Amino acid sequence: QVQLVESGGGLVQPGGSLRLSCGASGGTFSRYAMGWFRQAPGNEREFVAGISSDSRFTRYADDAKGRFTISRDNARNTVALQMNSLKPGDTALYSCAAVYSIFSSAVETNVARYTTWGQGTQVTVSS
Repeated sequence: QVQLVESGGGLVQPGGSLRLSCGASGGTFSRYAMGWFRQAPGNEREFVAGISSDSRFTRYADDAKGRFTISRDNARNTVALQMNSLKPGDTALYSCAAVYSIFSSAVETNVARYTTWGQGTQVTVSS
């Protein structure tokens, strides 16, 4: 079972960019599909972006399309979320998550299927 630690959150002005990173340890990272989720106060956790274990396939929430990019480096056991054109509505606690994947091309968007979570990193978009 992998353990996950996120970094890279912070305070950014509207229109700005942030790059979140998630490091994994303790498992065979290349066997896990990965995802980024976010949760704002009073809201449920929601899917932001996902990537298959082999890096070939990605999925995005509608609000993230064209602004966010998920990527992974299986040699370094990391997954990143590049966020551009940030809006105040992007303010949330962002968490990365992992799920063991039999199919290397599968991207998981269902929050309930992820089995391992990081502690999260806060992103605040405000002027």
